[in-house]
Amino acid sequence: MAKGVRMESAGQIMAALAAAGHEAYIVGGAVRDIMRGAQPVDIDIATSAIPDEIVMIASRRGWKAITIGAAFGVVAVVADGRNYEIATFRSERYGADSHRPEAVRLGVSLREDLARRDFTINAMAMDADGRVIDLFGGQQDLAARLIRAVGNPHERFAEDGLRMFRAARFAARFGFTLENGTLDAISANLGRINGLSVERVQAEIGKTLMADFASQGLAILLQAGLLGATCQAKEQGQAHAVPILPELAHLNGLSQNPKYHLHDAWQHTLAAVDLTPPTAVLRWAALLHDVAKGWPGVRTINREGQPSDPGHDKAGAEAAAAILGRLRVERQVLEQVVWLIRHHLVFPPAECKTVLKWLKRLAGGFKSSSQFGAALEQLFALHQADRLAGHTQPDIDGLEAVQSIASSILMEIPFFPAQLKLRGQEISSKIGGGLEVGRFQQNLLARIQAGQLSNTHAALVAALDARARRMLLKQQDCF
Repeated sequence: MAKGVRMESAGQIMAALAAAGHEAYIVGGAVRDIMRGAQPVDIDIATSAIPDEIVMIASRRGWKAITIGAAFGVVAVVADGRNYEIATFRSERYGADSHRPEAVRLGVSLREDLARRDFTINAMAMDADGRVIDLFGGQQDLAARLIRAVGNPHERFAEDGLRMFRAARFAARFGFTLENGTLDAISANLGRINGLSVERVQAEIGKTLMADFASQGLAILLQAGLLGATCQAKEQGQAHAVPILPELAHLNGLSQNPKYHLHDAWQHTLAAVDLTPPTAVLRWAALLHDVAKGWPGVRTINREGQPSDPGHDKAGAEAAAAILGRLRVERQVLEQVVWLIRHHLVFPPAECKTVLKWLKRLAGGFKSSSQFGAALEQLFALHQADRLAGHTQPDIDGLEAVQSIASSILMEIPFFPAQLKLRGQEISSKIGGGLEVGRFQQNLLARIQAGQLSNTHAALVAALDARARRMLLKQQDCF
């Protein structure tokens, strides 16, 4: 068995169960990870003991035990400060629900317990001595880097529709390919997805996006028809159909001007996703940044007879807002993605005046310098990925020059009232409060950005005194 504190504690739990006359094995993802030479994050144990027996055995050893899934025979045991899920061997029968089993039967054999699992690489068990029980060829598929359903793939996907998305997610996580029969079974069982909640589907797509080999999982989602399928959302107790991501299908094979692009729009999108840092905002932005290319009203043919998509940034931002909204992506992520897509296309040349003008235009949608700075960092990351994902002339040196100029400007020039070397209280004490303070702060920012004023306390106080004098003279003229 693999070494480590968590594994030692798992061994103690298994030994306690065995001493009481029960079978006990580490199962699922932990075995898969150990076989891959990776440290398992979660360690789950399957046993012939029923939940009451698990709780009693844990109590005798001084371990805290909580029944967290009575219907599924699952008990959480805390040993050495770490949580372990201990589950009674079970089989499952599925019905109308697209994800949850209709009935669970406890007290089955290890074989029956492993047979109910999704993929062969997740259907292995390991005993306390480190011996692997592999009844479905999981080790062989690990070596071949294959995702293969346990048993009949049509049965596995008909049981639980979410497994189809999990197949793509595991491919993206490990860089594995999907076994042909398993891939074909997904396409044949897409109707099972109709009953899945949009929240579950979105979570699986999100995990696929965040994976090391995201493009492989996304390619499966498109090829198998999962992006064109429909799930469901509930509003006030009523379910309604939600399209998943049909807007991406047209990108597959969509030509781009070969003068500027090496790939079609879909291959470019996949490359851009892989090239962005694995954050939800950047990966969603990369996935959707060209979604409006090829649309009527966007796609044109230029003078050279080549395709062009002027305005796909604006149209794409609007589409992303609608897509992420119906998929119930977190509001903050949605807003950041929409902003990035709206501004991903046009960058200024590496000249101080034009970069400053560009920054002034972009800053208007933000409330603080830290928020603006973080958004700009994301924008540069997206733009770099966009360029490297098949542009014939990516000009990364030029992009880095713009970023360097922008960083220098942001360090020297304020864009937000909080950056002024003059407090709002000082302003209100001389010219009054309310809207007048904000107007004066914006005036100061504009003058500093235009090079007419320095952002020093002395210079700003002088400007404030001048404004106060003008206001007094104006009042006197009224009498």
